[in-house]
Amino acid sequence: MDKKIIEKLKDLEAQFLESYPKGFEDEEIIKIVKKFKSEKFSQEVNEFFKKDNFSQPELICESYSKIISKSPLISLFEKPKLRDAIKSMGMYEKDMFSIALYELLYGNQKEGLNDMVEILAKYQLAKWSLISLIPYYLNRKKEYFVKPTTTKNILKYFEIENIVYKPRPSFEFYKAYKDFLDELKKYSHESLNKENAQFTGFMMMCLKA
Repeated sequence: MDKKIIEKLKDLEAQFLESYPKGFEDEEIIKIVKKFKSEKFSQEVNEFFKKDNFSQPELICESYSKIISKSPLISLFEKPKLRDAIKSMGMYEKDMFSIALYELLYGNQKEGLNDMVEILAKYQLAKWSLISLIPYYLNRKKEYFVKPTTTKNILKYFEIENIVYKPRPSFEFYKAYKDFLDELKKYSHESLNKENAQFTGFMMMCLKA
C-alpha cells in the first residue's frame, strides 16, 4: 500500500486516540456504540437469515423489512418506503428477492447484489444502506456497511481516484472499496479494527471533526 495512504491513516489514528486513548474500549465511545446495538442486530440477523429459512420467501422478506425498520443505521426516511415496497410485492417478486438475498449472503455475491439492486430500483430504493446492511450484520468482521457520506469522505481523504462512488450500488464498486479497506485495515491500530464498522466509524468521526 502507498506510503502516503498509510501516513494519512496514522494521522487519523493519532487524532482519534488523543481524544479516546483506549480506542473502542474508551468509556465515551462505549456509550456511543451501545446506541447502535450492533451485537443484538447481528444475533437477530444470524437467526432470521439462516440458510434453512430461505425456503420461506415470505418469512425472509418480513425479516428483512423488520431489521431495516429497527436498525439505527437506516434513515427514518427510508424505513416506511421499504416497508411499503415489501408489502406491495407479489409472491413471485418476494421469491426473486429472497433468492437474490440468499446469493448476496451465501452464494454468488455479485449476482445477488445486482439482482437486489434491480428489484429495489423499481421502488426507487436501490440504496447502498439497504443493500449492505444485512451482509454487514451477518458478518461484521468481513463485510462493510456502506454509508454514502462516510464512503465519499474516506475516498476523498485518502485521494483514491480509481474507486469512484456512485449512488446506485454495484458489485464492482463494493469489491474495490472493500479490497481497499481490507488492505488499509492491515496497517491500522488493533484497538480500532475489531469489526468493520469500528474501522470506518473512527475515520468518520475524525473526518467529521
